[in-house]
Amino acid sequence: MVIPGRRTVWDGVIQLTKMSQENCIDPRLWASQLSSNLNFFAVEFPSTELAEVIVSYICWDNNVPILWKFLERAMALNLVSPLVVLSLLSHRVVPNRNTQLAAYRIYLELLKRYMFTIKDHITGPHYHKVMISVASILRLSELFDLETNEPGVILVEFVFEVVSQLLDATLSDEGLLELSQDSSSLSQKMEIDAPERYNGKTGSLEKLQSLNTIMVVEMIAEFLKNTVVSRLLYLVSSNRASNWHEFVQKVQLLGENSSALKNSKILNPGDLLKLISNKRFRYSYDCKVTSSRKSNAIVDFGSLSSFAGLCHGASISSLWLPLDLVFEDAMDGYQVNPTSAIEIITGLAKTLKEINGSTWHDTFLGLWIAALRLVQRERDPIEGPIPRLDTRLCMSLCIVPLVVANLIEEGIYVSVTEKLQDDLVTSLQVLGDFPGLLAPPKCVVSAANKAATKAILFLAGANISDVINMKDMPMNCSGNMRHLIVEACIARNILDTSAYSWPGYVNGQFNQIPQSLPNELPCWSSFVKGAPLNAAMVNALASVPASSLAELEKLYEVAVKGSDDEKISAATVLCGASLTRGWNIQEHTVEFLTRLLSPPVSADYSKAESHLITYACMLNVVIVGIGSVDSIQIFSLHGMVPQLACSLMPICEEFGSYTPSISWTLPTGEKISAYSVFSNAFTLLLKLWRFNHPPIEHGVGDVPTVGSQLTPEHLLLVRNSYLISSETLNRDRNRKRLSEVARSASCEPVFVDSFPKLKIWYRQHQRCIAATLSGLTHGSPVHQTVEALLSMMFRKVRGSHTLNPVNSGTSSSSGAASEDSNPRPEFPAWDILKAVPYVVDAALTACTHGKLSPRDLATGLKDLADFLPASLATIVSYFSAEVSRGVWKPVFMNGVDWPSPATNLSNVEEFIKKILATTGVDIPSLAPGGSSPATLPLPLAAFVSLTITYKIDKASERFLNLAGPALECLAAGCPWPCMPIVASLWTQKAKRWFDFLVFSASRTVFLHNQDAVNQLLRNCFSATLGLNAAPMSNDGGVGALLGHGFGSHFYGGISPVAPGILYLRMYRALRETVSVTEEIFSILIHSVEDIAQNRLSMEKLERLKTVKNGTRYGQSSLATAMTQVKLAASLSASLVWLTGGLGVVHLLIKETIPSWFLSTDKSDRKQGPSDLVAELRGHALAYFVVLCGAFAWGVDSRSSASKRRRQAILGSHLEFIASALDGKISVGCETATWRTYVSGVVSLMVSCLPLWVAEIDTEVLKSLSNGLRQWGKDELAIVLLSLGGLRTMDYAANFIIHLRS
Repeated sequence: MVIPGRRTVWDGVIQLTKMSQENCIDPRLWASQLSSNLNFFAVEFPSTELAEVIVSYICWDNNVPILWKFLERAMALNLVSPLVVLSLLSHRVVPNRNTQLAAYRIYLELLKRYMFTIKDHITGPHYHKVMISVASILRLSELFDLETNEPGVILVEFVFEVVSQLLDATLSDEGLLELSQDSSSLSQKMEIDAPERYNGKTGSLEKLQSLNTIMVVEMIAEFLKNTVVSRLLYLVSSNRASNWHEFVQKVQLLGENSSALKNSKILNPGDLLKLISNKRFRYSYDCKVTSSRKSNAIVDFGSLSSFAGLCHGASISSLWLPLDLVFEDAMDGYQVNPTSAIEIITGLAKTLKEINGSTWHDTFLGLWIAALRLVQRERDPIEGPIPRLDTRLCMSLCIVPLVVANLIEEGIYVSVTEKLQDDLVTSLQVLGDFPGLLAPPKCVVSAANKAATKAILFLAGANISDVINMKDMPMNCSGNMRHLIVEACIARNILDTSAYSWPGYVNGQFNQIPQSLPNELPCWSSFVKGAPLNAAMVNALASVPASSLAELEKLYEVAVKGSDDEKISAATVLCGASLTRGWNIQEHTVEFLTRLLSPPVSADYSKAESHLITYACMLNVVIVGIGSVDSIQIFSLHGMVPQLACSLMPICEEFGSYTPSISWTLPTGEKISAYSVFSNAFTLLLKLWRFNHPPIEHGVGDVPTVGSQLTPEHLLLVRNSYLISSETLNRDRNRKRLSEVARSASCEPVFVDSFPKLKIWYRQHQRCIAATLSGLTHGSPVHQTVEALLSMMFRKVRGSHTLNPVNSGTSSSSGAASEDSNPRPEFPAWDILKAVPYVVDAALTACTHGKLSPRDLATGLKDLADFLPASLATIVSYFSAEVSRGVWKPVFMNGVDWPSPATNLSNVEEFIKKILATTGVDIPSLAPGGSSPATLPLPLAAFVSLTITYKIDKASERFLNLAGPALECLAAGCPWPCMPIVASLWTQKAKRWFDFLVFSASRTVFLHNQDAVNQLLRNCFSATLGLNAAPMSNDGGVGALLGHGFGSHFYGGISPVAPGILYLRMYRALRETVSVTEEIFSILIHSVEDIAQNRLSMEKLERLKTVKNGTRYGQSSLATAMTQVKLAASLSASLVWLTGGLGVVHLLIKETIPSWFLSTDKSDRKQGPSDLVAELRGHALAYFVVLCGAFAWGVDSRSSASKRRRQAILGSHLEFIASALDGKISVGCETATWRTYVSGVVSLMVSCLPLWVAEIDTEVLKSLSNGLRQWGKDELAIVLLSLGGLRTMDYAANFIIHLRS
């Protein structure tokens, strides 16, 4: 602005200008005199003050043509900055454009001249000063609510403001302003005077005004079309979403309604709308294979346009393969997950949606398809102690609907413009086209038919009850899985009953509806109305799931406040069909059952003992009722494992302190003791963490195995995290529910230290794993307990006094005695558990020295386990530790001293070989070596002998479910053929479990042979990609990878086991997870060449090379190859994430990938179609790395810990890339691979994962953008910088200005 101290200088300028105007001096002479005069006063050019003086002099007292020529000459000679002049004129001319038409026209001409050559006006030492003046004149800090002195940022704001001002002026002139959402503010901004008659030489007012308006519209289009200006505007679109959204709306309004646009001779509405479309202002990663043949083939991976390959073939639907793998992996009953499947799948669905560039319709459809596949794979299940159909139905009909509900709620919160519920509707409607997937399993047919009948009755206006009686159904009304899914969605309020009217949804006829429908069903309706919970009512309620939350709330109220008998009855009902088959209310059933394990203290309770004692019978019913394999997995899927563990710990702590003389009588007359309640609770608690696994799994090396953190401490930490309030809690119904359940038990954090007796046992368990037993002092309470237990166990054995407790130094004083003279000891359960390791050690030692027969050893151990079933856990713990130490001699399983497997050992081994062979794994060393007798380590022999003494019934189920996985784990860790021997012994015991036992034994082969693991992994890739004629299928896709379950009732006695199923069921036992993930990475690298050779034969490749720009045939072939490349990368990332978890993913991205790029020597590669293969390999690696990171960290920043890890690991990897681009290090792979990889990683991040870019260091972003610019990736470099936010906008603006035009 004009400085008062220089008034005489600027007065001289005005005087010179006035004299030159009067004498019609040539503008060049005026400019020369002006420059000379101002140089005398040491005025620096370009001068902002000079610009203000001249513009103020012209507007409006001296608005004559010659002065505009003076101004133009000053701009041309850089006496004044064109940008400053344009800023001044925009404030003076545009508001008065209707009265100063000629001036407005001149302003437009100047704007057109200098804006399109803006690059020439922002160089030199005065650039920063000029931009500060521009910001001050236009008050940009007020418009954008941003204080900044960075010239690049001001330049972006200046361009956007100038173009926006023209847009607003045009809308106002055409009477469209009132149609704008922000019309009020625009009206105040524009000072529109009443038009006056124009007396210039060019014609009438109306004509010039019309020409001006047309010119402005055409200029706006030119601005949007101009490379530099549009790129600067792109920075606004990336960093000022609200401003940009308003701008786009106005351009669209102009394009759709402008009369001036219709009168333009060079522009039409369609052209203008295309210039502002998302395709121009939103970057998307469409993989372009740009090898030496310059192919323009573009492959779009984002659309699930065809689900033709639902089970087979590498169709686009197969790109949702990670969902299938995660769903199937969750069915493994050998481990529970402390994290809710709802949370895991929600994150996975969002990740795949972003990476695949899919719509919400496609995402929902991908979820439904994967869920239905999961159920179809269990159509012919094998028998065994593994999760069955109930767990799969829980995932498909409860978890997935809850995931969809989560996604819809999140979408509403972040104002997603897409109508998610409409997409849900269309995805469910499309499901009707796949009857094969919708066929319900036999046990679900009745429920599906009821769901379909409910729709028919609703459409007919009938008064339907909560459950339809089967005899009242239309005869031809056949329901399917879609009917059950729809009912599950309606129950979660994400769908309404309008779904019943979908075309083809029901096939029953209205005239077939029974004339008389029951008004109510005599179970749940009667109960809600007050009917008593007698035996008949309990049986009825337990066999039919509740239909509403209100019914469950009523039942829970009875369980908490009713009489003792009513509490037991209510708990029994909750553990029935509502838990296993109540898919519409299952999350509430799980919640109420978890709450029942932490019952409230009544206001009048005053006893010294814990209030839990008064709930003993009810607690025992719940604990036993939820103890099945399926039930535990259902709790795991719902994320209740941490709180379940927290609720069980005080129960164990309290009931473990009582002797068996404390007992209660159930309504059935059965008596339960404190031992029973404790054992049931303790056994259930131990199933929730990997207590029985060998020491090596508790952390060896830098990367512990997946699941090694599943400890009591970890479970409690997860549970305590639910108590912490967060911004996301209110919009995440799943976390909110978990938080409410945790708070209902205790609002305070809970730690293992809160349970002293449990902590003592846990520490003893850890010591037992870490070292041999020691520290038993003669005469101590533990020693006395040991002696009493040994006497009880071996009371019928002659010479039992020779069994010496470890380190006691003396023998037991109790000799052989009658059972009557030696009553069972009366010790609290915790005291017995302390003694059990010493007891078992003494028994094994005696057996080793021949003082105790194997049969008596097994019988004694069984007596101990029967006396206190919880002792089985400590027995398992001891055996696990001793087997891993390898200090015990093997024993001969000869059928005399120990049970013999000879009856069917050869049969088991033969079936193991068949399973491996049909899966494509060839391990010649599996053949048994001669006729050597079968041997097992003594602890393992004792353990298997103990387990086969159990009956296979419901009473023993929960204990066998604890011992079974431990037995398999121990046998798998011993030398071959220990596992076949154990399997053979158990197949003699449980013939109907033969398939399960043989399959379990076949999994352990991979623990003894790394080559077998490698073969299996290669077969997983070959099957998925359809690269060979494997036994399963040569079509590839999900069906070839995961198959349809397993069993021995197909194909001449054995069904081929899909390689993916075999891998998912064995990878948790792998100890060298790092080497396995490195093998996966290696297979991915080589599979790209296999894809090229398989899908693009040499002949095809030659044809693609010779045809300029590619033919339609070439594009199709490349599209197929690229789809398979992405599928291979998706499979690789999924397997790495499942196998190694977070630690291995971090190691892979931080070290393995950079090492491969540095060490690869391209000179060793054979000649061939290297350009195309190299590019495909780069694409594969880019997808692989980004997917691994997305699986590990998620696509958003909901977890601060995840964000920190992502910043550290991703930042390290991008620094490596930046160093290579800066020339500080050199890579050894093919140039095409490196360039495609870097471009691919950056493209995926900017198009799918913008939040990641915002976390990257500024200098790294600059290095990456410079490297991309050197490769001609200008657009990608600009997008990358734009996502860096305001911290990189200045650099981005200068980057854009100095790019090649």
